[in-house]
Amino acid sequence: MVIFWIFAGITLIGLSAYGFQIWAIRKKLQGKGIGDNTRKEQDMLQGSLYAPESLPLPGISVLKPLKGIDDNLFDNLESICLQDYPHYEIIFTLQDYNDPAYKVARKIKGKYSEKDITLIVERCKKGLNPKVNNLIPAYKASKYGIVLISDSNVMVGRNYLKEIARHMQDPDVGLVSNLIQGTGGRSVGSIFENLHLNSFIMGSVCFLDRFLKTPCVVGKSMLMRKRDLEAIGGFSAVKDVLAEDYLIGKKIEGTGKKVVLSHYMIRNVNHYWGIRKFLNRHIRWGKLRWRIGGFRYFSELIANPVFMSSIPMFLWGPSKITASLLVASSCIKIMGDFYIGRIIRAPMRSLLYFLSPVKDMIIGIIWFVPILSNTVVWRGNRYIIGKDSFLLPCKETGWSWTYRLTDAIKARFA
Repeated sequence: MVIFWIFAGITLIGLSAYGFQIWAIRKKLQGKGIGDNTRKEQDMLQGSLYAPESLPLPGISVLKPLKGIDDNLFDNLESICLQDYPHYEIIFTLQDYNDPAYKVARKIKGKYSEKDITLIVERCKKGLNPKVNNLIPAYKASKYGIVLISDSNVMVGRNYLKEIARHMQDPDVGLVSNLIQGTGGRSVGSIFENLHLNSFIMGSVCFLDRFLKTPCVVGKSMLMRKRDLEAIGGFSAVKDVLAEDYLIGKKIEGTGKKVVLSHYMIRNVNHYWGIRKFLNRHIRWGKLRWRIGGFRYFSELIANPVFMSSIPMFLWGPSKITASLLVASSCIKIMGDFYIGRIIRAPMRSLLYFLSPVKDMIIGIIWFVPILSNTVVWRGNRYIIGKDSFLLPCKETGWSWTYRLTDAIKARFA
């Protein structure tokens, strides 16, 4: 019975941490618009947040790395073409003309011929990170002193560039990232993804920003000056890193510059994810957090009250007290996620929040995978993940536990 009360205490700690995450999200968005879609929200942002009109807005080079057909790809790319912003260019960049995203980018370029849009197709193999390989040619072709890395599965409102560019009025700001809202959800996998983005991911980012003053950069939207990026070695410094966004933020902060989390919320569109894609994504993310955070990674398990409250029932079987603990924590998590959804105006049906405990159970189970495996398959290639998520190539032939152990030791001391 003592062990049960230990797990009950851990569950209470997790629920308390979750409460602080909700509070951090609310404080981050208090009195702010969420920065998307409706005219009313845009007017509210313009009235309270933008820099004075007398201050010139800097030119921005928007780098859009493309690979395959993301959900809602055409509308996502179109949203960056509809910006209410005076001077910006858009650079779509791909590795291959046969990539189906190429045709979509061509259509966008044709539809908005009056916009400054460049389409680059170049097979770049300078690093092991395929996204960075995509970005390097686009960066070389960019003409403005400020660059924005914007992922292809991101949809934004008309005032996106205005809102994030205002931070660059402060010369001490080195990088601006954004809150991310998961939206869409027409399959179970995509519903799980959106629930996780809107609770754990958003809550963690806001908690770190509010209480620990620790920037947590998510690479779906990163605005920075070229001189600040080049001061840390440019993309060459992160070409062999899995978490290039984290390392860029860490390095820029290390130069004495501020890394800012904008309250402006972008939308990560997920419509038709399968369960396998959801699992692969979060196993990969878990591996990079384990390799970066070390034993701090264990805090994620403690911060999963649904999973922790389920352990007594699995160890001792269903009983009134073990079931009550699980049901109580699940109900609190459902209500909390629903409340967050209302705060951020997530377009999700209310009944879908009842899937939140199921998602948390899955996340709890796959939490253990990164501790047991140090390899990742990314866009068809297998890599070994070293310290700070540095990548090493991994042979597909002759794969064995001996080979895995040997290369894990090499990666540790690389």
